[in-house]
Amino acid sequence: MNILTCEKVSKVYGSGGSQVTALKGVDLTVEKGEFVAIVGASGSGKSTLLHILGSVDKPTEGRVIVDGTDLAGLNPTQAAIFRRRKVGLVYQFYNLIPTLTARKNILLPLALDKKKPNPDYFEKVVSALGLVDRLDALPGQLSGGQQQRVAIARSLIYRPALLLADEPTGNLDQKNSREIIDMLKLSNRNLEQTILLITHDEKAALAADRIVTLEDGRIVGDERRR
Repeated sequence: MNILTCEKVSKVYGSGGSQVTALKGVDLTVEKGEFVAIVGASGSGKSTLLHILGSVDKPTEGRVIVDGTDLAGLNPTQAAIFRRRKVGLVYQFYNLIPTLTARKNILLPLALDKKKPNPDYFEKVVSALGLVDRLDALPGQLSGGQQQRVAIARSLIYRPALLLADEPTGNLDQKNSREIIDMLKLSNRNLEQTILLITHDEKAALAADRIVTLEDGRIVGDERRR
């Protein structure tokens, strides 16, 4: 079952002589439960594609369907709600609220919808990410690796159709980077989470089941590793 379908997705910024084409007719499908790495040099279109897949931006041409929803039909408010409920986003910088504990940061997406967490699932997520004994700590009391784990837990708490991780190890040392990639693999395997990892780190990409290579806004490689 395809959880993501991109059909002829193009993105053009600017107009006239200042026009820049970031994506050129990208076709991509991702099945439920896959762990896919999207790699490419700076300027290849990786982040643009991620923003479109996460309904943060819209394509100039083509369409994107996530878990049966055509993102083109969403207005800004609907897109924000869809993002919160269906797409987990993890960035290089953790974007945690400094005045909230780790627990409250993790549960924030549910709190915004006035929903109560499933206690068993919450326990499963924080246990998998090694956060059980850090839930009452503020972000400033956590290491960079722990903060990124909280960000990942927050992205998983709604059981999203798709988790998009944009250079999640870019702000971490080698040890923490390896641990975060291991946590993503664990989430993929134990929580059956579909993951798209945007990275320029070859070692991080090798953790994925499939590596898609972007170059100048086009897919030039698609390798299934296992």
